Amino acid sequence: MSFAAGRGACIAAFTLVLAACAPALDWRDVRAVGSSLQMQFPCRPQLQERTVRLAGASVRLALQACSAGGQTWGLGLADVGDPARVEAALTELRAAAAANLGTQAAALRPLAVPGATPHAGAGRMGLDGRGPDGAPLRMELAVFAHGTQVFQASVLGAAVPAEAAQAYFSSLRFALSSGPAR
Repeated sequence: MSFAAGRGACIAAFTLVLAACAPALDWRDVRAVGSSLQMQFPCRPQLQERTVRLAGASVRLALQACSAGGQTWGLGLADVGDPARVEAALTELRAAAAANLGTQAAALRPLAVPGATPHAGAGRMGLDGRGPDGAPLRMELAVFAHGTQVFQASVLGAAVPAEAAQAYFSSLRFALSSGPAR
C-alpha cells in the first residue's frame, strides 16, 4: 500500500472511529511513541501502526490521533533509518497530505520545534481540499525531523480554529534528556 493511500485511509478511519473522543478541547501532555518528542493534544490520542513506503523504503509509521472540537488531531512518526532519506521523506509527507485532500502542496511557512534537526523541507502549511465524501476540509500541517525520525503533525476538520492549531503546533518540542539524535 502506498503512503498516500494509507494516509487517506487513516484520515477517514480516524474521522469516523475516533469521533467518540471528548468533544471539548481537554489539553494534555503527550510523548510521541518511540521518540523524545513531547506535545499537547486536546484529547487522548489512540495509536495505530502500519508499514508504508516512504523515501524509497518500507518503514513503520506510528500514528497517534484523536478527535475533539470537530477536528482530528494527529501525529505521524517514521524512522527512515538514513539521514540521506530525511529530506525526501519530508517532501513525500507534504505531498501525500495534499494528494489525500485532492489539492496541491502549499508554500511552507517557518516552524520552530525546539530540538528538531534543521531541514529545508521542514515547515508548516495550510491545505484546503475535500474528504472522501466530497465535503470541504481544512488541514493545518507541520513536517519536521529529529535525526532520522520524520514527523507529521496535523489538524483536520471542516474548519480549523487558528488559536487551537497554534497551541498544538507551538507545544511541539524535543526533550533535552533524550541523548543525541541519530
